[in-house]
Amino acid sequence: MAQRKTLYLCLISDSVGETAFKLTQAAMAQFPEVKPIYERFPFVNTKEKVDSLIQVAVEKNAIITHTVVTQGLSEYIQIQAANHELTAIDLLSPVVRSVSKRFNLQPTHEAGAVHHLNELYFDRISAMEFAVLYDDGKDPRGFLDADVILLGISRTSKTPISLFLANRNIKVANLPIVPQAHIPDEIYQVDPHKIIGLTNDPKVLNNIRRERMIAYGLNPDTNYSNMDEIKNELAFAENLYKKLGCYVINVSNRSIEETATLILERLGLDHY
Repeated sequence: MAQRKTLYLCLISDSVGETAFKLTQAAMAQFPEVKPIYERFPFVNTKEKVDSLIQVAVEKNAIITHTVVTQGLSEYIQIQAANHELTAIDLLSPVVRSVSKRFNLQPTHEAGAVHHLNELYFDRISAMEFAVLYDDGKDPRGFLDADVILLGISRTSKTPISLFLANRNIKVANLPIVPQAHIPDEIYQVDPHKIIGLTNDPKVLNNIRRERMIAYGLNPDTNYSNMDEIKNELAFAENLYKKLGCYVINVSNRSIEETATLILERLGLDHY
């Protein structure tokens, strides 16, 4: 296999820089043959800070991406980058200018405005606490208060999906499905539209479970990873899903984000 090419990327923001990182990371995912090395520079709000970062970028022949809204600073980054024959990509200004032009409005130029401690922020914190409190069926009462309930056998990504959705202000409870185990009565009291059954392919589950046992330093060949046992678990879960009449998603070869998006669409919350 050919060695991956290395590319340095300087990510500049006048706030925490999460937007710049996510957008740049999404773009670099299109080039698996390139190994990106990200250097993040948050809270850059003066020309002096820009000047020092430009020197870092020059030394590493880096591409600069930035989400700077402090007035005049994004333009300064572009000018300084051009003066040093560097590529700089402004990730926010085109959208800001377009909205400003359409409605004849001036932007606030306030760094980190998206992170305001407003009502939505505290709703998100509450949703995260809810997901932790009602993870793995710890308290069946949570099923009655949840916006969505995730059901699934072991290693169908219930917890990470719960936390991802919680970050979107969705209250999620999840329940591990084990053959012959008692299903809480509360599950049958919930609108089936709010229940999501998660499943997976037997071979994928077998690999995941074996790797998990190996990571713990244990014998990978146990009932937990036995193919027949996995098929029995999946069949039990499938029968339960049919009984409940809930929506089913196969998480095999799907990222957490993809599965969460399907759930949000199912709930009619994909506009969040």
